[in-house]
Amino acid sequence: SGLWPFATVGWPQDENADDPNSDLARFYPGTCLETGYDILFFWVARMVMLGIELTGVSPFQVIYLHGLVRAADNTKMSKTKGNVVDPLDTVGEYGADSLRYSLVTGVTPGQDIPLNMEKIAANKAFANKLWNCCKFVTDNALKDAGEEELASLCVTGPMGKEEFENLALPERYIISKCHELVASVTSDIEKYQLGAAGSKIYEFLWDQYADWYIEISKTRLYEGFGGGGDDAKTARRVLVYILDTSMRLLHPYMPYVTEQLWHHLPRAPKTDDMAANALMLADWPQMDDNAPLVTDKDAIATFEVFQALTRSIRNARAEYNVEQGKKISATIVASGHLKEAIEAEVKSLVMLAKLDPEQVAVVESGSDEAKEVSAGDSAQLVVQDGVEAYLPLSGLIDVEKEKARLEKQSTKLAKEIEKLAGRLQSKGFVDKAPPAVVDKARAELAELEDQASKVQSSLETL
Repeated sequence: SGLWPFATVGWPQDENADDPNSDLARFYPGTCLETGYDILFFWVARMVMLGIELTGVSPFQVIYLHGLVRAADNTKMSKTKGNVVDPLDTVGEYGADSLRYSLVTGVTPGQDIPLNMEKIAANKAFANKLWNCCKFVTDNALKDAGEEELASLCVTGPMGKEEFENLALPERYIISKCHELVASVTSDIEKYQLGAAGSKIYEFLWDQYADWYIEISKTRLYEGFGGGGDDAKTARRVLVYILDTSMRLLHPYMPYVTEQLWHHLPRAPKTDDMAANALMLADWPQMDDNAPLVTDKDAIATFEVFQALTRSIRNARAEYNVEQGKKISATIVASGHLKEAIEAEVKSLVMLAKLDPEQVAVVESGSDEAKEVSAGDSAQLVVQDGVEAYLPLSGLIDVEKEKARLEKQSTKLAKEIEKLAGRLQSKGFVDKAPPAVVDKARAELAELEDQASKVQSSLETL
């Protein structure tokens, strides 16, 4: 087995051949060997020594050692213990990409890899999420695009600065985050930080592309949300560009699903110099390290304020138990470029936070309108210094109905607190019960008292 790096590519018959196209000349020596640390001296060292002795060259320059795949409880897999996981069974249930992604992103230098089925199931859900993102783009966003527009959507290289600067805030944000991701993933892979790179792609696709930009793109694509025309074309361009770029990054981790989905996107026709029009052979998103992809730090910072504003309103809806489908009114107080940015994306805010479009206003900080709304009977949400939101309580809840609900809850909590406090004051319970049971009761009492305090605070607010 120590001869494997060169015996498999024509040694010794091609050893003295001058043919530069021979397998030995083309494929030996290699660059990197990936292996488990447990065979470093059983096999890896022998390959190096035999390679130098018989060919004069080391078979590889880099040895990437990963941990061993272990059972979920971190014990070594053993037939005797009966904890061996058959990879074919796992592939049959969860898919090859889910298993592959779980193993590669589970790599932490110096540590073994516990094979957790819950993690593999979660990564299967990620593959399904990617499929649904592609389905939205192809079946919804692109359904009204003509052949000429579809041809123009083919991703043949990074987006240029001129096109980028003409985009609206959400588009500049998502492309900036995507280009930052490309640089970060490229750097991580070059440094063999494979797990970190794969996790970043997951977080971007799920948390940024799917949860934010796809939702915002609906305000551009659909006339019912005020979209259509050039806005729709721009959204289609950005949706395809981000998805295409992300799948190029994800392909080494999930080759099967990304290859399948990529063929559903607009792509340039095959040329004579291409072996196949396949994602496996497509260019990496950043081919030139000396030409960084365009980003906009200001757009990222501004859109993050917009995200924080949206989350604040969503949290307030949850806190006041507002019905899911009910649209509420809101007044946003901001100044300068933040006010302009929020005004430009009011329709996105209306959709994401479920606001009443007829009852949404964005006013200048310190203005008479801002002073008037701050003095009213509203829930105040401080997003950050200089940005606030006011939600009229009358639109959030039925005050009398909410008071009755909270008073009922307060009475129930008071009875539970009295009962549990009585137990803890009893010497018979404290002295005879196991310490763990006493500690649990004290923790439950603290939790009940905290709930009662919050309910009382809500009642006082009402």
